[in-house]
Amino acid sequence: MAGDEQTSAAWVSELESALEEGCDSGIVRNLCKGRSFPAHLRQQLWQIALNVAGKGDALATWDEIYDMPEQKALRDDCERFVENLGNDDDEKVALVSDLESVLTLHCKSRGVAYVPRGGWLEVVQPFIALKMPTPQLYNCFCVMINKYIPRNCLKDGQSFDLFRLLLLYHDPELCSFLDTKKITADMYAHSWFRSLLSAHCDLEVTLAMWDVYLQAADPFLVFFLALVIVINAKEQLLSMAGDSKQQISDTLNMFPAALEAEDIEDFCSLAQYYASKTPQSFRRDYQNLFGENETLSEETVTQVKQALCLPVSVHELLQTTTQPGENVRYFVVDCRPAEQYNSGHLPTAFHLDANLMLQEPGEFAAAVNGLCAAQKQAIATGSVAGGEHLCFMGSGREEEDQYVHMVIANFLQRKTQYVSLARGGYAVLHAVLGDNAAFGLADHSPKHCIVCNPSAELNGKDYAEELQHLMHEGGTLLGKLSLALKGKSVKVKEQLTNYIVNPTGAAPVRDRHVNPADKTGKRYRGMAAVFTIDDDDNEADYEGATSSDDDSRECVSIETWTNKPEVIGNFKCHEIKENAYMYPCHLLVTNTHLFVLREMPDRKGMALIVARRQLTSVVKITSKKRHPELLTFR
Repeated sequence: MAGDEQTSAAWVSELESALEEGCDSGIVRNLCKGRSFPAHLRQQLWQIALNVAGKGDALATWDEIYDMPEQKALRDDCERFVENLGNDDDEKVALVSDLESVLTLHCKSRGVAYVPRGGWLEVVQPFIALKMPTPQLYNCFCVMINKYIPRNCLKDGQSFDLFRLLLLYHDPELCSFLDTKKITADMYAHSWFRSLLSAHCDLEVTLAMWDVYLQAADPFLVFFLALVIVINAKEQLLSMAGDSKQQISDTLNMFPAALEAEDIEDFCSLAQYYASKTPQSFRRDYQNLFGENETLSEETVTQVKQALCLPVSVHELLQTTTQPGENVRYFVVDCRPAEQYNSGHLPTAFHLDANLMLQEPGEFAAAVNGLCAAQKQAIATGSVAGGEHLCFMGSGREEEDQYVHMVIANFLQRKTQYVSLARGGYAVLHAVLGDNAAFGLADHSPKHCIVCNPSAELNGKDYAEELQHLMHEGGTLLGKLSLALKGKSVKVKEQLTNYIVNPTGAAPVRDRHVNPADKTGKRYRGMAAVFTIDDDDNEADYEGATSSDDDSRECVSIETWTNKPEVIGNFKCHEIKENAYMYPCHLLVTNTHLFVLREMPDRKGMALIVARRQLTSVVKITSKKRHPELLTFR
C-alpha cells in the first residue's frame, strides 16, 4: 500500500512539474496513462486536453444581443437547469446570465439554432463543477460540442443507424432481439450521445470518465462506451422478452446511472477493447459525423440506413490481408459465381458461390461447414488468410450482389459475430489494385475478368433456372412479380432479411386499379377468400394470375404513398424477374390491400404500381424448409 501511494505521488508530482513548464496534451497523456486526473489539476488539464489553454476571450468582443428566435426557450432551460444545482440565489442569477451568454454566442458564431433540452446544458455542467471562469468555460464547451458530440444527434439520426450496425457486428443476437422488439438506438441512447453520458451519471463518475475520454481524444469513444453498456445489459434485456418495447428501452436508458467512479477504468478499457476489434473503416468513413467538416452525403446516409451489415473499405481489407495486425484480421469470403472467382480473386479469399444457396442447398451447407473449418485451421496455423472477422465480397454489380446479401443474411441469422461486407466488391478491389491487378490477384484472366472485359455477361442464367425450379407454373398473387424482401428497411428492422418469392403465371391477365379506400371491391377472378400460412415443403399450383404492362401502370410518388394514413406496413423489397435480376420496390400493406411499387431509376422518388391486391385474395403463404427465409405468397 505504501508503495502504491509513493508511485501515485511520484506521477502526480511529475505532472505538476510538467504543467509548470507548459506541457501539451501529448505529455499529459504519457504521464497520466489513462488514469483519472488529480482533482486540483483537472481544470488546467482539461483546457490542455481540449487545446484551449491560453486561448482568448471570445465573450469580450461579443455585442451581447440576445435576439434569437429560440431565446426564451434557451433562457427557460438555463433557469430550470440552475434551479436544480442548488446554488444561492445571488449565484443563480449570475450563473443563468453566464450560461445564456455562452449558449447564445455559440449558436450565433456557428449559425446554428438552439434545440430546447438538447443536452448542451448537461455538457456544460462538468465545467461549472470545476468552477471554470466563463471565458474558459465557453472555449471548452465549444470544442467539446464540436469535437465529441455527434452531429444530427436527433431521432432517426445517422449516428443511431451507425450504432446499430456496430451492435450487429459485435452481438448479432442482441441486435436481432432489439430489432424484433422494434427498439431503435435513438429510443435509449439519445441522451447518452448528446451529453456524453453526463445526463445519467453522477458528477464524480462523469469527471472520471471525461478524464479518460479527453486523454483518448477519440470522438468515436461514445459509440463504444454505449456498446459496452448495451452488451453488459444483454442477460437482463433478453429476460424482458415479454415486456413492452417502452419498458425495455426505458430500462436500458437508465443503465449508465448504475456506474460508479471505481468502474470507470474497467468501463473505458472495455470500450477501447471493442474499438480495437472494430474495422478502422468505421472511423474513416464516418468521421464527418463530428466537427465542422462537410456532413455525410445523402448517399452515405441512405447506405447506412439500409446497410445489411457493417461495410469495410477495400483499402483496409488489402492492408490487413497483406500486413495482418493483432486486432482485426479478416477471413475473406468471395461469394461471386465460380467463373468470376476463377478469373481473378484475392489469394487469401475462400470461395463460397452464392448461387449454391438457391441451386444446391445441400452443397451450400457443406460449403459453409468447409468455410468454418478452413477459418479455424487458418487461425490455428497463423496463416495470413486466417482471421475471426468474416468479410464477404461480391462482384460490385447490384444484380448479382443481391445474392451475396442473401448469404450474409444467412450468416447473421446464425448469430455469427464479426460479419462485414467489402464495399464495392471486386470492381473496387480491381480499381484499387490498378496496374498491379495481375500481381495482387490470383488466377487473373483479363479475357474473362468482369472489370477488364465489361462485356462479360452477368451470371443470371443459373439463378433464373433455380428460380424457375422453385416456381410452379400457374397464377400468382401479383402476376409475374417476384419479390426479394430484405429486412434493411428502418421500419422492419425486426428482421435481418426476408425474401418473398412468388411463382410466375402462365397467361397474364390485366389487373384492374383498386382504390386503397375501396373496402368492398370485388375479388379477383378465381381467388378464394381464405388466408392461411403453410410451412409445408409442398406448393400447390394456383390459377388466376394478374399483371399489367409498364405503359399502363400508374406512376406515383413513393413518399406520398408510404405516408398515406391507411398504410400500416412499408417494406423495402426487390422484384425478381425471370432472368433473376432484381429491381428495387416497396411493398405497402393496408388493412385491406397489398400494393407493390417498383422504383423508377430515371425518376428519383417515383415508382410504378406494378401490383395491387386485396388481402382477402391471398390464399396461402408458404416457405421452403430448406430456405425458411424464402416465402411464397399465393
